[in-house]
Parts: sequence; structure tokens; C-alpha cells
Amino acid sequence: MRHLVFALLLAILFHQECSYTQVEAGDGFIRTQGVKFLLNGNPYYANGFNAYWLMYVASDPTQRSKVSSAFREASSHSLTVARTWAFSDGGYRPLQYSPGSYNEEMFKGLDFVIAEARRYGIKLILSMVNNYDSLGGKKQYVNWARNQGQYLTSDDDFFRNPVVKSYYKNHVKTVLNRYNSFTGLHYKDDPTIMAWELINEPRCTSDTSGRTIQAWISEMASFVKSIDRNHLLEAGLEGFYGQSTPQKKRLNPGFDIGTDFIANNQIPGIDFATVHSYPDQWLSNSNDQSQLSFLNNWLDIHIQDAQYTLRKPILLAEFGKSWKDTGFNTNQRDMMFNTVYYKIYSSAKRGGAAAGGMFWQLLTEGMDSFQDGYGIVLSQSSSTANVISQQSHKLYQIRKIFARMRNVERWKRARAARRNRWSGRNRGKGIGN
Repeated sequence: MRHLVFALLLAILFHQECSYTQVEAGDGFIRTQGVKFLLNGNPYYANGFNAYWLMYVASDPTQRSKVSSAFREASSHSLTVARTWAFSDGGYRPLQYSPGSYNEEMFKGLDFVIAEARRYGIKLILSMVNNYDSLGGKKQYVNWARNQGQYLTSDDDFFRNPVVKSYYKNHVKTVLNRYNSFTGLHYKDDPTIMAWELINEPRCTSDTSGRTIQAWISEMASFVKSIDRNHLLEAGLEGFYGQSTPQKKRLNPGFDIGTDFIANNQIPGIDFATVHSYPDQWLSNSNDQSQLSFLNNWLDIHIQDAQYTLRKPILLAEFGKSWKDTGFNTNQRDMMFNTVYYKIYSSAKRGGAAAGGMFWQLLTEGMDSFQDGYGIVLSQSSSTANVISQQSHKLYQIRKIFARMRNVERWKRARAARRNRWSGRNRGKGIGN
């Protein structure tokens, strides 16, 4: 009875909010319609994970079984999306060892990752560069330009200098046009990829007005869309509020880093919003209850803004709790995951903007060297794995109900069309006059 009431409530809300009169082509690409993701015309919800290491590990053919294992375990828990890096700039085993020069073995690693994701039915969000020094990031781009005689005083010149921006654009173009040696598809034509991410967690502390990053996102979003109209695009934001909503800056956990959740996500070409949340890092001096309280409010505000101001879907693209935290126990992590998942589910079942979440991060057995405290090996974390699986099941049920309703709507339209044709024919014969 409870499920029947829930289904009826969904039907009423869904009918009020929108009716799918236009069905997207069944080409496997995820698109947006208002505050929803669509896959082949049906609402799509993303329960997923981060795994930045996928390309790096897959670049060594002897280690590719770890990538396959991660996707297999994720699929067995009905996870549907993975976010990972499509960059490694300079340094040890790079993808791009100098501007425009690429390591083919590393690229083949990324080819393999995409092919395996496709095999296990998992979509990918691929990030193009790091804000931080890890795996090169914007610092490496700035150093490359310095080596070419550019006078640059800050790593934030990544967002301003024309030479640096040309290096970044070339990387984007190279990745989008890459021919996958396993699938036979160019990346820009592959529906396994859900979206591109411009940069992981952009920050520009030298210009807290937000103008620098606003201009950069505008320029780069336009550039990506000039090459690839198939895929969605997001900026990589953590969710900090900026000058466009000064009254909301007090909600930030003490950060003023030159991004603006509202203005950045209103840029044409940015298809959906993202928010990250690490209360254990951001409020490290607060107790667990205070951190959960912050998390609840942080998610509520961003989901509301996505729903009513941005009118775009929102993904909680990173969240987690580290076992390195003082007094950590698994119940605390499970409570955090349940809090995040409940916020997503509550919005999704009303047809709202929250479209999924991706925890940081998924590992598989034998990967201790990649452990940062947030790593989860599903086979070794039974209670957390159960929380994750339950969320997958709940989102799947919502999707199924919406799909059923869409089919009913299509049937009603087809029946009405048949009636109209029948009436027209009979009027032509004089019946009923």
C-alpha cells in the first residue's frame, strides 16, 4: 500500500511539473531537459563514484585488471557513473609531457578505461585539468609558458594568459578528437562519456571578485561546445558562493576563492551544476554533529538554487569522510552517506534538480598506495557498500516509475491521435452529420 501511495504521489507531481512530449533520440547520450537528466527520453539518475586513478593504472597493461575489477564491483552495486581524470601533465608517467606532445601508452590507458566503462554500463565524467599540483595541474601549464618566455607571476595566470589558454584549448581539442583504439569511436562521438569537466575545483585566490574565473569558464565552455555538441559540460565547481549572491557568502565554510556558484553555472554551455562537500576538512575543528548540520544545510541550499535559480540539474560530484579523522568509525561514514543520499532521493522523487551523487573514492583490492583516507573497497566495507546499493535501488525505482508514466502518456497521445483520425474520416463520409 505504501508503494502504491508513493507511486500515485509521484504521478501527480510529475504530471504537474512536466510532460515528455518530445522524446530524445535513443542514441545513448545523456541530455538535460529543465532540471532533469534524460537518457533516451527517460529521466536519468546518477549514483556513482570518483576514481581519479583509472587512466594511470590502465596505462600499464599488466595492471588493467584493477580497472576491470573496479568497474565490475561498481556495476554489481548498480553504480552507473564514474568521474575520473583525462589529464596528467608533466612529471612521472604523464599523458601530456609537454604542450601538444602526448604519451601514447597513457592515452591507450584512457581508451581502455572508456571501453571497460562501456562494457559494464557505466557512464563517465572526464575532467580536463587539475586546479592543484597533483598530476601537473594549472601550475604545470604556467611553468610550460614560463619556459617559453612568458613573464608570469602566479599560478592563477593559468586563467588569464593567452599562451597558457592556448595550451589548455589544444589539450581539450586533442582529447575530444581522440580516436579510441579499443572502441573505434572518437571520444566526442562516444555516448559512454556523460560529460566533460573543465577543471577539477577551480580556484583563483588572486581575484576573489570572481571575474577571472567567470571569463575563463565562458571562454572555455564556448570552445568545448564548438567542437562537441553531443556531450554535456560542467565547470568542476565545489559550490562556493560569490559576488552575485553576497548574502549567501556567509554559507561558505570560510573560503573566498574567486568562484561563484550561481554566476559560473549560469554561463551558456554549462549544462548542469556540481557541488562538493567535505565537512571533515572544511570544519575540521567542529564535532561530527556540527559537520552533519553544515552538510544538511549546504545540500538544501544548493539543490534549491539549482531548482529555482539555475533551473538545471545538480550533481553532488564529490563527498566523503576520511578514516584518518580523529575518532572515526564506519557508522559516522555511513551516516554521512545516508544524509547525502536522502537529500538526493528526496529531491529526485519530487522530480527535483538533485540528480545524483558520486562518493570519493572507489578503490579495489591491492591499491593501498592510492589510499588517501577516503578510499572505499566495496568488498571490504560491507555496511557502506550496503548504503550505496540501497541508494542505487531507490533511484532505479524512481526512474522506473517515471519511465512507466512516460509510456502511459505516449499511449494516451497515440489513442487520441487514432480517435482524431477516425473522427476525421467519418466526418468526410458524412457520418454523424
